[in-house]
Amino acid sequence: MKKTLLAALTLLLSLTVVAQEPTCFERYEKAFEERGSYTVSDDMHRNVVISFFENGEVYCIQGKARVENGVITSIFFFYDDNTSEMLDRKFFNDQRQPPKITNGISEMITTEDGEKFKVIFIDQLKPKKKKYKEAEVPNDL
Repeated sequence: MKKTLLAALTLLLSLTVVAQEPTCFERYEKAFEERGSYTVSDDMHRNVVISFFENGEVYCIQGKARVENGVITSIFFFYDDNTSEMLDRKFFNDQRQPPKITNGISEMITTEDGEKFKVIFIDQLKPKKKKYKEAEVPNDL
């Protein structure tokens, strides 16, 4: 009886730990909140992460995105054979306008098929701030 109870408790605790692990998007979002972003310029950005939100699950893929006049105008997905394919469906933000970018991450983008994702401009993430090096105090003082 005690072994069964202990096994059930261990399983419950391990499931709780797994559920608390942040998603790929949450990890990027936290980094951008803490460090900030450089301005996303009008250009083809060849190193972005596309974070999909589907039925409570989140997964990230690599891609590239074109920005014109501060909004995303085209998106490409990368495949594992080093090819890319342009998203050929129309996409827009919640107001059915081209998606804007704030602090290196796009607004929620929806396709005409109902897919939801955000584009993360990872090259625009500012570097970590330098920390002071602590002085070592000798034990023989």
